[in-house]
Order: sequence, then structure tokens, then C-alpha cells
Amino acid sequence: MRAFDWVIYAAALGFILLVVFSLVPEAEAPAPPPPSIIAEEIGPLLPDPSPLDELVVVQTGPPQNGVGTAFAINSRGDWLTARHVVDGCSKVSLEVAPGNYVPVARVSLDEGHDLALLSTGRSPNPVRLDLTSPMFLGSEGYLVGFPQGQPGELASKLVGRSRLVTRGLREADMPILAWAEVGRTNGLTGTLGGISGGPVFGKDGAVRGVIVAESPRRGRVYTTAPQSVDAFLTTMGVPREAGPSDAFRIRNYGAASDTARRRLQVVKVMCEVGA
Repeated sequence: MRAFDWVIYAAALGFILLVVFSLVPEAEAPAPPPPSIIAEEIGPLLPDPSPLDELVVVQTGPPQNGVGTAFAINSRGDWLTARHVVDGCSKVSLEVAPGNYVPVARVSLDEGHDLALLSTGRSPNPVRLDLTSPMFLGSEGYLVGFPQGQPGELASKLVGRSRLVTRGLREADMPILAWAEVGRTNGLTGTLGGISGGPVFGKDGAVRGVIVAESPRRGRVYTTAPQSVDAFLTTMGVPREAGPSDAFRIRNYGAASDTARRRLQVVKVMCEVGA
């Protein structure tokens, strides 16, 4: 065989090997996450509150029987939820197992923000709070609770600040954060009613705020600003403890949310009126 033929065969073999080895890692690589949440923490810092922040107006009415979500912040039985979940309830309880409810002994409301503190006496596994670290536009947020009274969760990204204005039975004007929904689990569709009071977890597993409202038309969910939660707990003199936490990712946030509920870090709140 001529030397020229050997050169051609060697070049062809080299090309085939190059294609094979360049494709193997790509074939085994997992699919990339949605582009909307890839750029976490590369956006600018969350700006300071502004008079031009979006207004979210909510009409409040008389209290009704309903469900919400709460999460433990220490092991002595202190839980955070949204004020509107328990405001006006004559009896509040937490579901710690199917059909098993623990009565709430004391409800403390934040008059300036949509926050409430529930006291029971024991909470085995508190969440880990992070209420002071800087926040970046585009940061991942995972909202966990009991939408429609059933376990459910959402993936979202931080898009800015807003102001929650309530009218009717209770009037208030408070700073909140706006999150754009980018995914749901467990076949969840429709309203998120029942998730109010639940935590928004960062990807490191630390809680950054409390869920207080939704805007289905815009695909937005709103949470309290971390500073509001920090001020409320400080005023109430409530100790904080860091319990077990798991990282949240777009590929595992359903499992991480289930773990938080199974640990009783996140529980369902039952409100009864006139009981």
C-alpha cells in the first residue's frame, strides 16, 4: 500500500475518533435548566424601595374558614405565617400529620406587615433563616406550602420590589418582593390559595421571606421583604435557630420541598371562624 493511502486512512480514523469522543460527554450530560433561571446572582443588586415600585392592591373582607401555611423558626414552638391567614380566626391549628392537629396557643400579629407569629410549645425542626444577605435580581426562589390545601411548590426568580396595598377590613401599605413563576410541581394548576404564609427558600436552603400574595394573570408571587421579617422577630424578641436544610435546585425542588414538609419545618394552617 502506498504511503499516500496510509495518510488518507490515518486522517479518516482520526476524524472518526474525534467525533466519537466529542459526542460522548454531550450525550451523557443532563439537559440544561430553563434559561430563565441559569443566570442566578449575576444580575444587579436588588434596588432600594422606590415610590415608583409596582403597586399590588388587595381587597380584604371578613375572616372565613380556610387554610394556609406556616414554618418553624425555632424549637420552642414559634412559627411564622402571613397575617391574613389567621387574622380574625377564633381557632387556629397546625396539621402535623394527616388528621392530626396541634392547637395554636397564641397568635401575634404584625400591624405594619402581612406577618403573624404562632406559638404552640414545640417545633421539632426549624428552618434556617437568612434575612440579612444581599439579594440579586434573577436569584432563584422556591416557594413551598399547601396551595389549595395540598402539598405543592413553585420555582421562581426575583424580579424586583413592589408595594402591597390592602383595602377594606384592614388597610395597610407595605414593601414586598416580586417573584416570577418559572415552574410548578405535582401537577399544580390554577390558584395558589393556601400557600400564603409559606417560606421562599433560596437555592442554599435558607428562607428569605414569607409568601403573602399572588397575581395569576401576571405569573407573579409576592413575599415579605427579609428586613420586614427580621424587624418583626426582633420586636417580638423571638429566638431563631438554624435547623437542617437542603439545597434547592430546579431539578430537585419537589423532593427538597417534600423533605421540609416531612420534617415538619413547613406545615398546614387551619383557620376556623366562630368556633
